[in-house]
Formats: sequence, structure tokens, C-alpha cells
Amino acid sequence: MDILQKIEKQEVLIIGDVMLDRYLTGSVSRISPEAPVPVVLHRETEDRLGGAANVALNVRALGSVPVLCSVVGGDEDGELLRQILPANDISAEGIVTIPGRRTTVKTRILGNNQQMLRIDREDTHDLTADEEGFFLQKVLLLLEERPVRVVIFQDYNKGVLTPGVIRVIIAESRKRGILTAVDPKKANFFAFEGVDLFKPNLKEIRDSAPFAVHPTLESLQRASDFLRERLQNRLTMITLSEKGLFLDGGTGGRIFPTVPRNVADVSGAGDTVISIAALGMAAGLDLDTIAALSNLAGGQVCEFPGVVPVRRDILAAELKHFQIQNPLP
Repeated sequence: MDILQKIEKQEVLIIGDVMLDRYLTGSVSRISPEAPVPVVLHRETEDRLGGAANVALNVRALGSVPVLCSVVGGDEDGELLRQILPANDISAEGIVTIPGRRTTVKTRILGNNQQMLRIDREDTHDLTADEEGFFLQKVLLLLEERPVRVVIFQDYNKGVLTPGVIRVIIAESRKRGILTAVDPKKANFFAFEGVDLFKPNLKEIRDSAPFAVHPTLESLQRASDFLRERLQNRLTMITLSEKGLFLDGGTGGRIFPTVPRNVADVSGAGDTVISIAALGMAAGLDLDTIAALSNLAGGQVCEFPGVVPVRRDILAAELKHFQIQNPLP
């Protein structure tokens, strides 16, 4: 069985903020006479799944089963997101509709294949106590009904992952022997106590640590030790953009460099990395293999414009080439 086959056919519960990534594309040939801004002649509009829903797309692309849990508003965009999910072979059974809440939509205007402007429409306040209770009922029911191997918390600070939701789901997962993985954001950075895999990027750990963090082994190890003391997590992965990633399993971490890429757009790379890392952890892969897969997959999606999931065929080819020069266990 090859490495990618080992991470297939796992049920993954994904909890976090879903959104629509909307792209308005066109061409630019002149500057507006009304203001010094380009005029985009609109050609087409495309809606893609974003946020935690993009994690679900990655899990599905890698041959496993995503169980997505989130909230949308009782609006047209919320209904549209519900329709797009099954069209991508992702169940909408874990999506809760909250009347009066706006579904998060990030609208990007592209002219001549360059992003000119982004407009966000969203509500970011935490779920109310009643909404939180209703949402937790849905999540706990799915944990009861489905053979979940790992839970991924994908936080975008849009209000779904409240401290209460985080605490209850981590406790329930530990009780059931289910692994947990977190892609955090600043608001609830230290709320994920007891998780198995904690995966901030360099900016996020810099914003949250009480000391300067640099992309050096000594500095990253200090940050990892600090996180483990605060969170009691088992694995720490810190992504370092073009420098690769740092991964520590508790006995001393390493920096794993990435391969050079022609970067078109870094949007969604974190979604891909947490998907690969969580699946690898659940499959029992060694840390070197998890790091290699995460680097290759995260780098791959950066070569495409917009938020896109990993391509398994491309990943398989790149992994084969990588293994020739860097044999993995």
C-alpha cells in the first residue's frame, strides 16, 4: 500500500467557519474617468467553497470522507452553499441554519488574472448560548452516528468555534478516543487545551507568544515548548510559508524545507496542510512523512489562483519524485 492509500477511507469531522469564495472575473483595458481605478469588464462569476468547507474539499480529494459541521445564515448565500456541498460530494447534514445571521461571502474582483479588490460580507459575533447548544447537539449526534477517526477544528474567527464548543468537542473526542487537530486563529488561540495536533502559522504564533519568534530551529523549538506547556498538545506544526514547516512530536522538532514554487495565490494553503496533517496523524504515519506530504500539498495549491483543494494525481506524482531523492519510511 502506498502512502496516499494509507490516508484514504477515513471519516473526518470538520468543525469551523464555512464561507463562499466568490470570484468576479473580467478584463481590464482602461482606467475609469470617474476615479483613478481600473474598469473591469465582467465576464463571469464563480462561487467556490471556502473556509472549513475547503478543508472538506481537501479531505474528499484525498480519498477520505468529510463530515462538515458549521452554521450558515438564513439567506440566499446560505442556501447556495448548502446546494454546492452535495454537488461536491459533501453532505450538508451537519450545516445548521441560523435566521438573521449573514453567511460569510468573500467576493474577489479579478481583472486580467490579477486581484483588484476584495469585499467581505459577514457576521463574526459568537453564537448565542441557545445557538451554541443547538449546534453542539448536531455535532454530538454525528459523533455518535459516524465512525469518526479525527476531528479538525478550522477556525477563522467567524463565531462558530466558541470556547464552549471547543471545550465540549475536545472532551467528547478524548472520551471516544478520537484524535483532534486544530488550525487556530488569534481569538481562541489558547482555548484548544488537550488537542493532539496544533498547527498555527508563523504569524499566528508571533502574535500570540509573549516573546519574539523567528524562523530558526532554536526559536521555533522555544515556541513549541511554550505551546505544549499551555495546551498539553502532542504534536506542534508551525508553517513557515516558503521556508517549509517546523514539526515537533515532543522529543525535539525539525524544520522541513519545501521545494521552490511558482506561487500564484497562497489562499487556502493552510486548509490543505491541516487536512493532510490530520489524515496522516490518524493513519499513524511517521512525522517525516507527514511533513513531506504537508509541504508538497500546501505548495501545490499555491500554484493555482484562488482557493482550490489539492489535486491527488499531482500530489502522487510529486511524492514519487520526492521519494527518489528523499526515501521515506
